Amino acid sequence: MLQLFYGNPNRSFYVREITRKIDEQINSVRRELANLLSIGIVASDTNNNRLYYEVNQGYDFYQPLAAIFGGADPASKSKKVTSKSPPKEDARVQAIKSLGNVELALYTGQFTRDETSGIDMLIVGDVNQTKLAKFMTDLESQEGKEIRYTVMSPQDYGYRQQVKDRFLFNILAAKKQVMIDRHELLAPTQKKEE
Repeated sequence: MLQLFYGNPNRSFYVREITRKIDEQINSVRRELANLLSIGIVASDTNNNRLYYEVNQGYDFYQPLAAIFGGADPASKSKKVTSKSPPKEDARVQAIKSLGNVELALYTGQFTRDETSGIDMLIVGDVNQTKLAKFMTDLESQEGKEIRYTVMSPQDYGYRQQVKDRFLFNILAAKKQVMIDRHELLAPTQKKEE
């Protein structure tokens, strides 16, 4: 369960979704969620009559736990952090990378419960359209819902940033989970947010 939360730091999950993803009994999941909630590792929020849980990034020990359960810690200078069993989301990142020359990939929208972006996934790069269609079909099957996505070439992304395109800035201003950012394309935007 911790790998699920720390592997998806800006994503919320409801109880039945968690039980499907980690293949555990619902009562066990509820008990562990109550424990994690009482400690402060996860936070909860109600939306559309569903109780959602996500990792509490303000938790005192968030960084060390992210290093253990979420793979490599981006704030860490050391590259020696390894995991014997990588989180399941690493397979999804590898699948995204296999689409072609992907510069940036991020989840937003229904993945982060922030609908201000208008989409659920943004991919920037030169991708194989056939592989992309198969990836999106598989992702929709895994998630059990339709995924709204946008693909931009790096040139289009740069141009849209330059002209301050509203569609792109809505995406970048929304809550997001960055899967790939090869050349720190988000760095100028994130500095403005902080």
